Amino acid sequence: MYAIHMNEADSNAALLFISRMKDHRIFAFHGDMGAGKTTFIKAVCKALGVEEVVNSPTFSIVNEYRIESTNQRIFHFDFYRINRLDEAEDLGLQDYFYSANLCFIEWPDIIEPYLPDDTLHVFIRENPDGSRTLEMP
Repeated sequence: MYAIHMNEADSNAALLFISRMKDHRIFAFHGDMGAGKTTFIKAVCKALGVEEVVNSPTFSIVNEYRIESTNQRIFHFDFYRINRLDEAEDLGLQDYFYSANLCFIEWPDIIEPYLPDDTLHVFIRENPDGSRTLEMP
């Protein structure tokens, strides 16, 4: 397990994460409410070259961003409000997950059966001093 110690919206942590992404495209972010999942995804998107505003897709369930230099798409999911697997199924998850695009997923537990085998699970936890630790294989 690889650990990155970070402060909220830490651009250095985002760059370290990007250097460890390798060929992975699907990232499942786990952590308690307020652990910093959305904030970290915003920092990663910015470091990748997304110029548009990155917001939590809590109500829309999925937001789409573009990396300006490559025109690559990033899909940012938030399944917090999904209560049943069939609700997520209606979104066409397979189309997103098996595209060549990056997928950042918050609250992935409900859709676990649909996650590809090569999904990289990322864990973010808040430390007593307010900093965060991100752990990934």
